[in-house]
Parts: sequence; structure tokens; C-alpha cells
Amino acid sequence: MPNVRAPRFGSMQVWPRKRAVRQYPRVRAWAPSTEKKALGFAGYKVGMTHILHVNGSKTSRTKGEEIFSAVTVVECPPLKVAAVRFYEPKGYGYIVKSQINAKNVDKELERKLTKAKKSNEEKLSTLTNDFSHAMLVVYTQPKLINLKKKPEVFEVAIGGSKDDQLAYAKEKLGKEITIREVFNPGNQVDIHSVTRGHGIQGPVRRFGIGIRRHKSEKAIRNPGSLGGWQGQAHVMYRVSHAGQTGYHTRTEYNKQIFKIGDDAKEINVAGGYLHYGNVKNTYLLFKGSIGGSSKRLIRMNAPTRVNTKKMGKDAPQITYVSLKSKQ
Repeated sequence: MPNVRAPRFGSMQVWPRKRAVRQYPRVRAWAPSTEKKALGFAGYKVGMTHILHVNGSKTSRTKGEEIFSAVTVVECPPLKVAAVRFYEPKGYGYIVKSQINAKNVDKELERKLTKAKKSNEEKLSTLTNDFSHAMLVVYTQPKLINLKKKPEVFEVAIGGSKDDQLAYAKEKLGKEITIREVFNPGNQVDIHSVTRGHGIQGPVRRFGIGIRRHKSEKAIRNPGSLGGWQGQAHVMYRVSHAGQTGYHTRTEYNKQIFKIGDDAKEINVAGGYLHYGNVKNTYLLFKGSIGGSSKRLIRMNAPTRVNTKKMGKDAPQITYVSLKSKQ
């Protein structure tokens, strides 16, 4: 059998391959927007199925015909706004100038947030726009899908001018935000997720290096060389070694939303989704796959680099959804 030759795996774009700190990701940069709304949302990954839809691509050979696509189902119960944070610039970054909490929050958040004073929401009406930007502190409601009790807490940016951000914060403090207020079918979004973990793996599985021949020296599943004989006096970080594989924070750009649905009967498969069960709330259908395991929180944000050449602006017409058992 000939020796199989292939380029090494493991992109050098994301390095080091370290384990994520927590099970849901954080977002470091937000796309600028002039719309007065929240710029992100979150949902729980359910699983995958497949659909048939009409191809609306202008340059495709199968334009107007039914084509097959794999889709990922994400369940999106409403988010609740627990607080509003106002930031001001300092040095090379920003610091929290003030935070105003909602009067009524769920019991699970009492330890995570400072207790709200009665005058907190009243202070919001007296604030002026002498801040850099405002962020919403929101939390999920996993109890609506009987997943767990403890919610996830994170920040979501607000679009528009300072006056728009202040007005939106006053409107939504202590209230719910739904997915339809943030995104529409056909939109492109950036997906932030923590990938499925595989623990500590060797260099063959982690980087795809070849297994050495039977007369090789020492180990068989290790790299053949750790570097040059002279020059650098240490092993370079690019050398394939064993280490953490999976459970990394990753971002996928320009994932298109095929559908936003409210009727769970349209998407629930026979016997329920593997390791998840049935969908009970509003759901999304994303084209293709998404990183992470089922039941894991997926964060969706406004796209930082929109691509409209390959993807249309409108959602495709779905003609068939597979509801066969995935067991």
C-alpha cells in the first residue's frame, strides 16, 4: 500500500489550542449598527436534520430547482434583561461607569448580581448620554425548556446612537427580548460557540501527522523532527505535540438563517432529537453545521463582514423538512 500523503491538519490561525474557560463563549467585538435594537441573541443547540428548498442563487446551475441542505436546529427561549451597564474610555480600553439593575430578577441570579435598590430604575430616567456606549446584561431562561435551573449571564451590545441606546435600555430593563426583535429569516449572523471536547489527544489525531515506518527510531505516532540542529535552541510551538483537542471557543462567520418558527410540531422529529428531546419554544434553522454539542449555548451576533454575493438576502422557500427519527 502506498504511503498516504496529505497536508497537516490544525490551522495556525487559532493558537494556542487551549481549553475554554467556560461552556459558553464571550464576544470581544461587535459590528457597528445604526438600528436601535440588541445586536445579539443566544439559544441552545438541539441537533441536525435535512430539508429541501428552492435554490434562489442567481449564478447557480440549479437556480429555481429543489436542492438538499443540512440544517442545524437551535431553540431560542426569550432572554431577560437584568441590568444595563454604561462604559467610559480609560487608557486603552473601557471601564464600567455605572450599572443599573432591574428591580425583579429570577432567584437564580441573586448571587450573581448585586441586589437592586429601589431607586435604581428611577436613576435611569435622570441619566444623560455622557458615556461611551451602553450594554445590556441579559440572562437565559433554560427552565422554559426543562434543561436546567442555572441561567447563563452575558452582555449584549445595543445599536444606534447614544440616545437610541439609552432609550432602548429604558424600554427593555427588566423585560424580555425575543429572537424576532433581533433577527429575521434570511439574515446572516456570526456564530460563537464552544466546540465539542475530546480531551488530551496525541499528535496523529490532533494534527493529522503520518504514522512513521516500522524501522523508525523510538516512537511511531510522534513527529519525526522537533526542529533544526542549530539556530533556535528550543522546540518551536509549531511542532505537532499532544494536547487539548476540542472544547475551544470558535467563531463561524456569515451563517444564514433559513427559518424562524414558533410551531414545534413542524420541526420535532419522531422520538425526539438525540441527547436533547423535543423543541418547546421558538426555534431557528441554520444552514449547515454549528460547533458544539447538543444542549450547549450558542451565541448569535450581527455579522462583522456581510457576504451577499454567494448568499441571497431573503430566506429560501422550504418545501420539505425531514422529521424521521435520528435515533
